Amino acid sequence: MTLLQPPQLARKKDTRTVGRGFQPLFLIIFTLLMTTAIGGRLVYLQIVEGDKLRERAQANRIRTIPKQPERGNIFDRNGKLLATTRYPRSVYLWPMAHTKPSWQEVVGPRLSQILNIPVEEMEKKLEEAGYNSSLVRMARDLNEAEITALKEYANELKDVEIHTEAVRYYPHGKELAHVLGYTRELTPKQLKQKKQEGYRLGDVIGQMGVEKGYEKLLRGEWGGQQVEVDGKGRPIRVLGEKQATAGNDIRLTIDLNVQKAAEKALNGRNGVIVALDPNNGGVLGMVSHPTFDPNIFSKRRLSTKDWQSVQGENHPLLNRAVSSAYPPASTFKIVTASAGLESGKFSPNTVLQTYGSLTVGGVTFGEWNHSGFGPLGFAGALAWSSDTFFYQVGRRVGGPTLIEWTRKYGFGNKTGIEFANEETKGNVPDEAWKQRVWKMPWTVGDSINMSIGQGALQTTPLQVAVMFSVPANGGYRVQPHLLKDHEQAKSWRESLNMKPSTIKVLRDGLRKVVSEGTGKALNVPTIPPASGKSGTAEAWKGRVKANHAWFGAYAPADKPEIVVVGFAEHSGGGGGSVSAPMVLQVMEEYFQKKYPGKYQKPSTEGSESKTQSPTSRRRN
Repeated sequence: MTLLQPPQLARKKDTRTVGRGFQPLFLIIFTLLMTTAIGGRLVYLQIVEGDKLRERAQANRIRTIPKQPERGNIFDRNGKLLATTRYPRSVYLWPMAHTKPSWQEVVGPRLSQILNIPVEEMEKKLEEAGYNSSLVRMARDLNEAEITALKEYANELKDVEIHTEAVRYYPHGKELAHVLGYTRELTPKQLKQKKQEGYRLGDVIGQMGVEKGYEKLLRGEWGGQQVEVDGKGRPIRVLGEKQATAGNDIRLTIDLNVQKAAEKALNGRNGVIVALDPNNGGVLGMVSHPTFDPNIFSKRRLSTKDWQSVQGENHPLLNRAVSSAYPPASTFKIVTASAGLESGKFSPNTVLQTYGSLTVGGVTFGEWNHSGFGPLGFAGALAWSSDTFFYQVGRRVGGPTLIEWTRKYGFGNKTGIEFANEETKGNVPDEAWKQRVWKMPWTVGDSINMSIGQGALQTTPLQVAVMFSVPANGGYRVQPHLLKDHEQAKSWRESLNMKPSTIKVLRDGLRKVVSEGTGKALNVPTIPPASGKSGTAEAWKGRVKANHAWFGAYAPADKPEIVVVGFAEHSGGGGGSVSAPMVLQVMEEYFQKKYPGKYQKPSTEGSESKTQSPTSRRRN
């Protein structure tokens, strides 16, 4: 037996493959590349992205607990408080102080029983806020019994907190409801829309009126606490606090005395009273009935009685001053007279015969007194509100000219008041509208109907107040507004470029309405000499005829300070008998407060006889 291997076998065993060729070079290059990549990544993370990553790490360690700002106060033009804040106590939960499963214990039967809120409802709020969020309000405006119970069971309700918070309060309740509007918690839909603007779950927001129109001014800026949390998101300590910035206080053009007088004058009747400064459009008063108490929306939840107070066929939430449109009736004769005089087809000295009726194109158009008034000029026709006089004016100037002046006075467009989302444009019918809606051409009969404010013409009470401001201020269309601050007359009005003679005729006629015509209810020593115009719009309530009553006036006649328009919806009476006394009450309050002792206060007996006078019973 030999101990030596065959030569061939020995050569095979000694053959080497590792370390030969390019393998060592490959390993060296690979190692260098990996080291370079890791180094580059570290440089990028530490130098390029370092600040951003530190912020993220800080955010994981530090949470901000937001603090709601106090809403700005609202004052009237004289500094009287209209809307403010009260400070009830509310109950909050702190989601990030627990793990998600543990919240089922916290919002369990005990808390649900104390607050009378279903467990499912609280869990839904937590889900919407997110379990890593800060304080989430479960209920507001706690009563003493609820606060006592929460403290009594504090050991079971860990991290359930009671805080004082700001809640909107309206000291005058219903009297300013449609002007101020109200605030309420964001709906889920609103929250989705407003999140990018910084709104949070549980925030309140203006829902209508001034509260909505000036939301950005009134809202304020959130503050909050910075809290350090551990790896499980539980708070360790407070690091700092940023004070919430209160919203701005605002001052309105509203005169609280005028507003209260208007509320009293309506006396529960469905309708509207609007008072304006005719020189710049500042709204002195605006009342719409039926109304509501805006304070109910600051409650935790509305009762059945609360819901009933804002629901129903009378639509209490509807601001009839800007959101509803009606035929303006004979008040519109101001526009017809302007169109006639400015067209050049009539002179200030024009006299027309009036009749019991006029027949045009086979259709008979009657006079309201069924007999006519004999020959009248423009001033006399306004004073006695002659229909047949203005039929003739409307027929002669024609539809296009009448429509043109209707639009110049602001009808058919929004007035520009801050309630943009609530305001309707009304309707000014023309050829295109009639073809689209009724598939018929414009006729002379349409011009005649429109000349006395009937037909398809629809206007809001605020638009009618703007119309009365034109003759009052000498020919300017004003823009109604509610913000008093930085108010300048020239910024709020536009000239209609009317002839001085036209303005004079309008003023003479509107003064005669009160001194000798259909508006004698205002011809009293309790106010300065006034000018005005009545109107009675044909209307039906179901199958029953129930006319609307209008009266608009301004005073003093020679240098007007205030325009007041009264509108009684479906009153069944005439403007001179129903609405003129309402306007008078508001004017008495305004002038007797502003000029104490200058105007005689009415006696009860005098007021009764004045209301029942034969003139005041006239249709117009």
